[in-house]
Amino acid sequence: MTAAAASNLKPVSLELGGKSPLIIFEDADIDEAVDIAFNGLFYNKGEICVAGSRVYVQEGIYEKVEKKLVEKANAWIIGDPFDPLVNQGPQTSKKQFEKILSYIEHGKREGAKLLTGGKHIGNKGFYIEPTIFSGVKEDMTIAKEEIFGPVMSLMKFKTMEEAIKRANDTMYGLAAGVITNNLNVANTVSRSIRAGIIWINCFTRFDLDCSYGGYKMSGFGKDFGLDGLYQYLQIKSVVTPIQDSPWH
Repeated sequence: MTAAAASNLKPVSLELGGKSPLIIFEDADIDEAVDIAFNGLFYNKGEICVAGSRVYVQEGIYEKVEKKLVEKANAWIIGDPFDPLVNQGPQTSKKQFEKILSYIEHGKREGAKLLTGGKHIGNKGFYIEPTIFSGVKEDMTIAKEEIFGPVMSLMKFKTMEEAIKRANDTMYGLAAGVITNNLNVANTVSRSIRAGIIWINCFTRFDLDCSYGGYKMSGFGKDFGLDGLYQYLQIKSVVTPIQDSPWH
């Protein structure tokens, strides 16, 4: 934006990351919800802009979801990404690797409970264990800032209204998800969350026809869909007088 303002006022479209919430209601299929939540973050080592890094689980199923997420994390295979049996490769750079580990230390110091992971694997390469924290509060660093790595903040909620309020308590607004079998709940939550794309009973699903872009500090402008094409167009109005028109 600064470069455009200082040069030729070229329009810009900015996708600036996120801290996306995933809300799981107690009427959801637990196994399906766990799969969606786990893959919604740990896919691509957590290095994905829309990663569901804040997972809110309704209290009635919280213990079961937590247990299954930890089990999946402990079974996750980390190593050479060219090995077809491996689930997770190294982080993209030493700088990012060190940044992720520093966020994990922030979580410990600020009082979140480390359920699993949190450590560097091996002596070579930028490998980090899939990490899950519980008891996370919205004012903790790991809940506020985009980590861009395999670190999940797991939180418990009681009511839909509470979940919506907490999900919106962020400077970001790139994406969000809701898992429920109640259509009214799905409609209410999806319309209440301030984010550019909301997934219902899925996560990280994209389509060329479905516009994608952020609210708030996640940026502005859209990719995909007609809105993505309109950014490359400019409107021109051409006015021609019509003499002796019968409609004057």
